[in-house]
Amino acid sequence: MDYITVREAATLWNISQRRVAIFCAEGRIEGAELKGNMWLIPQDTYKPNDARSARFQPKTPATVKPFLKWAGGKAQILENIRMKYPAGLGKTIKKYAEPFVGGGAVLFDILSNYRLSEIYISDINRELILTYQIIRDDIVALISHLRIFEDAYLTANEAERKGIYYHNRNRFNTLKLANSESPELAALLIFLNRTCFNGLYRVNSHGEYNVPKGNYKNPCICDEYNLKSVSEHLRNVSIVCGDYKESESFIDNNTFAYFDPPYRPLTASSSFTSYTQGGFEDKEQIELARFIDKISDRGAFVVASNSDPQNADEDDFFFDELYSRHKIFRISASRVINSAGNKRGKINELLISNY
Repeated sequence: MDYITVREAATLWNISQRRVAIFCAEGRIEGAELKGNMWLIPQDTYKPNDARSARFQPKTPATVKPFLKWAGGKAQILENIRMKYPAGLGKTIKKYAEPFVGGGAVLFDILSNYRLSEIYISDINRELILTYQIIRDDIVALISHLRIFEDAYLTANEAERKGIYYHNRNRFNTLKLANSESPELAALLIFLNRTCFNGLYRVNSHGEYNVPKGNYKNPCICDEYNLKSVSEHLRNVSIVCGDYKESESFIDNNTFAYFDPPYRPLTASSSFTSYTQGGFEDKEQIELARFIDKISDRGAFVVASNSDPQNADEDDFFFDELYSRHKIFRISASRVINSAGNKRGKINELLISNY
C-alpha cells in the first residue's frame, strides 16, 4: 500500500497539517499509522468529515492568546511545537503541565484546542504568576485599572507618555518590593509589558524592574476581550509560584509536560540572567535534564525547548549529550532580543522529546 505524509494530505484536502494530525490521533483516518513521530496515511483514503468531537468544542470565547509580549516567547515556533504534541492528547492523555509558563503561548494553544481534566502551570517570577492569578480570580478589578492606564497613556503626547511610563514603573517597583498581591500590581505589569522596550522583563540586583520605555505609537494596553477570555479559560487551572521541581507531584503517566527554561546563552555576552534575581546556568540545565529523565521514567510525555549551542560552536554538544536518551530536533527561529538590528536573524533552536 502507498502512503502519503500529513503535509501531503493537508495539501490534498485543503486543510491544515495540524487538523490532519488531529484526525489521525482521533483514529478517524482508516489505516493511518504512526511511525516514530510521523503519521503515514493510505494514499487512497478519503478526507473525514470535519465534525469536531466534544473534547474539541471550545469554550466561549473560542480562542485565547497570550496577554503579554514575552521575550523568548514561543509564538513564532508554536507550529513546530504543535507537531510534537503527543498523539493521545485530550484522549488518553488528560493532564498538562507547563512549569516555566512565561507568556504561555503553548498553554493558550492547549486551552483553546483541547479539553483536559487537569492543568498545572508555574513560574518563579512572582509578579507574573500573580498576574495569571488576578486574571483568573479578579478580572473586573484588573480591567478597571488597565482602562485608566490606557486612557491616560494614549491621550498623552510623547513627553507626557515618558513621564507616565516612569511614574508607573516606580509604582510597580514599590508594590513589587512590598510583596503586594493587588490587581493594581498585575495591571501595572501588563501596562509596562505593553509599553516597554521589546516586551522585556528584567530586574536589577535589588529586584527592581528596570526596562526602559519603548516607542509604540498605539499600544494595546487593555485588550478586554482577550483578557476576559483568558480569565474563563484559566478558571480551573492550578497556578503556582515556584520552582519547576514542585510539579513532580502533579506529573504522571497521564500527563503531557512542556518545559521552556531560561535558554543557555550562546555566548558570554548574550547571557540574559536577570529575569529574576537568581540564575539558570549549566548546573541548573543539568538538574533539569535529570528531572526530565525522572518523569520520563514515570511515563510522562515530555517536550522541552532550549538554545542550540552549535549556532556559536559547531563542536558544542552540551545538549546532545545531556539529552542523549531522548530525541532532539533542530528548528529555525528568529533572534529578537538583541538591541542591534543587524545582530538579529535566523538561528537554530532545540526541541527535545522523550517519545
